[in-house]
Amino acid sequence: MLDFLNKKKVNNIHLIGVGGIGMSALAEIILNKGFNVSGSDIKSSNITKKLENKGVKIYIGHHEDNIVDSDIIVYTSAVKFDNPEIIKAKKLNIPIIDRAEMLGRLMQDYKTSIAIAGAHGKTTTTSMISLILEHAKFDPTILVGGELDEIGGNVKVGNNDLLITEACEYKENFLKFNPNIGVVLNVDEDHLDYFKDLEHILITFSKFVKLIPKKGHIILNNDDYNVKRLMTHANCNVITYGINLESNFQATNITFNEAGYPSFNVNYNGTLLERFTLSVPGKHNIYNALASIATAYILEVPIEKIKEKLNQFKGTHRRFDILGEWNGIRVIDDYAHHPTEIKATLNATKRLPHNKIWCVFQPHTYTRTKALLLDFVKSFKEADKILITDIYAAREKDTGEIHSKSLVELIQKEGDDAVYIESFESAVEYLKKHANPKDIILTMGAGNINEVGKMLVNKSE
Repeated sequence: MLDFLNKKKVNNIHLIGVGGIGMSALAEIILNKGFNVSGSDIKSSNITKKLENKGVKIYIGHHEDNIVDSDIIVYTSAVKFDNPEIIKAKKLNIPIIDRAEMLGRLMQDYKTSIAIAGAHGKTTTTSMISLILEHAKFDPTILVGGELDEIGGNVKVGNNDLLITEACEYKENFLKFNPNIGVVLNVDEDHLDYFKDLEHILITFSKFVKLIPKKGHIILNNDDYNVKRLMTHANCNVITYGINLESNFQATNITFNEAGYPSFNVNYNGTLLERFTLSVPGKHNIYNALASIATAYILEVPIEKIKEKLNQFKGTHRRFDILGEWNGIRVIDDYAHHPTEIKATLNATKRLPHNKIWCVFQPHTYTRTKALLLDFVKSFKEADKILITDIYAAREKDTGEIHSKSLVELIQKEGDDAVYIESFESAVEYLKKHANPKDIILTMGAGNINEVGKMLVNKSE
């Protein structure tokens, strides 16, 4: 099974950064395969407590003594090489691999492995596909980058026939995977702290497409110009989907109800397959659904099963997550942290009944904010009032080159109503003072901006 690297017997596997959404999922799968699993993280969390309850040995804090009995060390991209456990592992000649390589090796144990890639929509599409296949009794193993209520978290361990996972392009991690079905939702400029430019990103995605074996399938968004450029690199069966251009799976006759939920026909090679209705809003979710329909259809899932589950799908946490109401105002949270995602989320919000849309945005990482600054400036057009908080640093350090105030000033020059808000508490007070019943408050960002919405809902008077 995992008797690899230096070919010695593997019993004990240690994960550094085990509290992360991706690493914790990996820990559960490895544990289920019969290995002794330990892990460390800088702080305790609900995730680490859940893993501990399942039998993972958890260390809070990073220390060289944590790894002395380990046969393999697995680390996440957020871990630096000056980590004391990494340094000690090197001294002891313990094999060290990153999460992507470990997951890629695990994928070889499965008859079918599905990897969903793209700049946007990976979590939603992975969740859609996973729940369709679960509904059809495939009993898949699922790794998703968000909390999915139907599986009780971010991972579900199934049988060895089918694995479904998100495939992130950051640091070219998905090139270590071994899928035989691949999905590319879109290609956009992002992660520019690693990639040189869009061409570098396209080259990386073309390598991902080439990973799919000859008898496998690559499912591509035909409406995305950058994705279309990848088709010539495929050495496998190519399946396309789209709305605007003729595709293998094409959505037509699109309508939206008052909640912003779409209904649409799906034509397969020009012939009506079925009409679908979603319970998540926005045109972008039609694309996610089309990718899911194509994937399930390849696996011969009955069309009625696909239709039923897509209609039941309510989304994952932090993806257009309706937190509740405060003072007659609907409070919604979304993970959008890229200009393309912001536009899509605001367009979906615009379809809901409302007076004003208040967008509270937390920029995510200094490099992304600086590299895509002008794109961010133009992405808030559908919002009536924009509140910008401080940048969420994530894995980065503040070099002083960019600040949220710069973004606010440029948005104001565009003629849009934006203000800088330093703290979450100040944002809550500002909203309580100025927002009115029947408005919508939308918090957006990949950091902890959802706390603002929770504070509002919990402080309702």
